[in-house]
Amino acid sequence: MAILKPILYILVYPGLLFLLVYSTFVEWVDRKLYARMQNRIGPLHTGRAGILQPVADIIKLFAKEDIVPEQADKRMFSALPVFAVAIVCTAALYLPVWHYQAAPSPISFPGDLIVVAYLLTLPTLIFFLAGWHSTNFFSEIGGVRVLTMLFGYEIPLLLALLSPAVLAGSWRLAEIAAFYQGRPLLMPANLLGFLIAVICLQAKLERVPFDIPHAETEIVGGQFTEYSGKKLAFFRLLGDVEMVVGAGLIAAVFLGGFPGGLLPGLAWLVVKTLFIVFLLAALRAATSRIRIDQMIAFSWRWLAPLAVLQLFIVIIIKGSAS
Repeated sequence: MAILKPILYILVYPGLLFLLVYSTFVEWVDRKLYARMQNRIGPLHTGRAGILQPVADIIKLFAKEDIVPEQADKRMFSALPVFAVAIVCTAALYLPVWHYQAAPSPISFPGDLIVVAYLLTLPTLIFFLAGWHSTNFFSEIGGVRVLTMLFGYEIPLLLALLSPAVLAGSWRLAEIAAFYQGRPLLMPANLLGFLIAVICLQAKLERVPFDIPHAETEIVGGQFTEYSGKKLAFFRLLGDVEMVVGAGLIAAVFLGGFPGGLLPGLAWLVVKTLFIVFLLAALRAATSRIRIDQMIAFSWRWLAPLAVLQLFIVIIIKGSAS
């Protein structure tokens, strides 16, 4: 039994199988919400109410011809999509979603919040490398834009995530979640940080208004211009999984995690991540694409100072409580 639990954790829930299934469902919810907010219907024909459309899209990409540009670094070009998906799936294992009161997870440790934030940064670097090794003009521009955006949103995101940790007195995700479950009245103290984290997650996912690296009207497909077939399917799947893991991280830090054991924890995971996906869809529907310089200016003029302000607020609260 001691060996079986880690295997189930890694492969089934919240591991690879759960992420692949739930991420496609979350994409369907996101597309439906986005469509309704724009007075459209969204996915309709594949499965009931179009629920299988994300799965059909992935299968279609896997069936298409897989082309590698002649001038591209073939090994890097082929390996990067697989590495990116593996990294994000690894980050998901640190989320405290199963019996975390007694054992947070088979790989949980003090400071795992920093590790998850680091792991979610690596796909952005992989996007840059994917564009650079494609040896395509549009891909290189998209890759440079990805890296430029990273320096805009990453600092505010990290500061926003650290604020609840400072108030909880721990950098371990399970302990942070347990702290706010026992003190729900302290959750509003992190409201500003929560909003900053949601906006930064939108930028990390490169969704409107931060879809600058792959703006079709400007640079075709950005860093993914030369990708097709299975490799593009992996990147497409990566976006869905990263949205689930990013939403799960914000829910664990700001919304008290996923208490109650296996089934209640699963229910809370679904409810809280879908709430964050709703906010992401609303932000996507209410805004339009901005320029890269506007994105950087917005990050450093507003997000970073507000994140520092949030950190000061929780330091004052913690100091007055002690």
